[in-house]
Amino acid sequence: MTRRFMEWAKERELCRLIIINRIDGENINLENIYSSIQEEFGTECLALNLPADSGAGVATCFPETSGTADFSSTEDVRQEVIEQVVEMDDDIMEEYLEQGEVATDRLGDVFCAAMREGHLVPVCFTSAESGVGIPELLDIITQLLPDPTRGNLPVFVSTDGESSESISVVADAEKDLITHVFKNVYDPFVGKLGIFRIFQGRIERDASINIGDHRKAFRVANLYELQGRKLIDQPSGIAGDIRGIAKIEELDAGVIIHTDKSGEPVQLDQPDMPSPMVGLAVSPASRGDEQKVSESLQRIAAEDPCITVERNADANETILRGMGDLHLRIALERLSEVYNVQVDTSIPTVPYRETVTRTAEGHCRHKKQTGGAGQFGEVFLRLEPKPRGEGFEFVDNIVGGVIPSQFIPAVEKGIKQVLETGAFAGFPVQDVRVVVHDGKFHSVDSKEIAFVTAGRKAFVNAFEKAGPIVLEPIVDVVIDAPSANMGDIAGELSARRGRISDTDSGTANSVRISGLSPLAEMSDFQARLNAITGGEGSFFMKFSSYEPAPMDIQKKLSASFQKVDED
Repeated sequence: MTRRFMEWAKERELCRLIIINRIDGENINLENIYSSIQEEFGTECLALNLPADSGAGVATCFPETSGTADFSSTEDVRQEVIEQVVEMDDDIMEEYLEQGEVATDRLGDVFCAAMREGHLVPVCFTSAESGVGIPELLDIITQLLPDPTRGNLPVFVSTDGESSESISVVADAEKDLITHVFKNVYDPFVGKLGIFRIFQGRIERDASINIGDHRKAFRVANLYELQGRKLIDQPSGIAGDIRGIAKIEELDAGVIIHTDKSGEPVQLDQPDMPSPMVGLAVSPASRGDEQKVSESLQRIAAEDPCITVERNADANETILRGMGDLHLRIALERLSEVYNVQVDTSIPTVPYRETVTRTAEGHCRHKKQTGGAGQFGEVFLRLEPKPRGEGFEFVDNIVGGVIPSQFIPAVEKGIKQVLETGAFAGFPVQDVRVVVHDGKFHSVDSKEIAFVTAGRKAFVNAFEKAGPIVLEPIVDVVIDAPSANMGDIAGELSARRGRISDTDSGTANSVRISGLSPLAEMSDFQARLNAITGGEGSFFMKFSSYEPAPMDIQKKLSASFQKVDED
């Protein structure tokens, strides 16, 4: 995860700082950890302090030195930091080369410039539990790191629907307001809370603001500063501040709050979020809680952009998807602890489909007499397979009025009932053409319900003779992992009936593997990938196509459906 975050931050040109925590733990080789960080992320990762007294304290390396470190020399590390940052300014570098030293008060700007360029990544040692190194870390953050006026601001884009134009954002309180809502939280006391960072301008309580492309202006009724779970009322906020506004439903994650009156939407050029790949089918533990569960799941998804909630209408399932088992477990704990909702979980149903492999004729004569007016309808039809992915087609080839035109929609309705429920294994039918070409009617007894029934039964009759098969969903899989694990990953995919189509070299001894695999085999793939790669592998998948399932799976699904049908 550290490697992923470092690469992501580098791509976004964000300043980075590495904190090595738990330095007072037992049997920890901090020198090796520091060396491995430099080997993995580069020699620009330099310590601003070092552990001292076996992790009971820290020795300062920069801007001045103090104390004796457990390893290395604070003076040597200070020289390394200075040599790294002076490279950002020719005049200061020349002075350093001539005099062998440079005044510390002249290094503030070049230190910030080095961090903005990724030329320096400070490393700090702390222990959050005992508080060792925490005061020194806070001093570093407030005195050395770039403040909002000197950091690399993200790219904002103004669009008119046809073209887009980059906006130069300046951390200036006097400019037009531009803020980005990066998170939503549902607080039990204040309701929906939109949390945002102010990049430009000033926001004040009772001010009028615009949200995204909404034409209606909104009034800021409340403005909060966040300290953990505590909300502190604030009269205003300026560029660099993080604030929260409650009870405005339009404050969804990702929207822009602004005061631009031009009407052109402003957007943040955001990175693509990883796709949630691990899913659980979720259902209420108690009857009558359906609405409460649905609302709570939507709130969980609104709070976390890497969680999605899907509805599988075919299987009547609600599916909660996240990045892994732990991610989903935390989401379920929030459902229970925060929203007081209890749910049952299961593995999601695989969305199989049914189709046919050859042309067949179907016929049904529906005749029912119950003492009064009866029911009569007779249908002859032909069932044909279609190319994969082309769906359903209904063709009316009736001539001579053997089935009156007002009853043709009833025949199609009966056929579509089978398309939804399946006739072979209980899954929706796709990629078939039905041609109705003959039939009979009765001037008195024929009615819509009779032709619905005749159409449904004629379709089932033809389906059974047309070589029915079960189709399973196939997904495109893209895996990013260390190169050393490629063989094990290839073997794992093969064991899951998958196949590799391409491999590309990635960054820093990594490889990207592309392939295809049945969706049914991918439910626990993230856990196996974590085990193979030590947590360094990731993958995403998207639907590719439907292909015939293996015969043993088809027989098992069909037998299960026939048993349920008989019961």
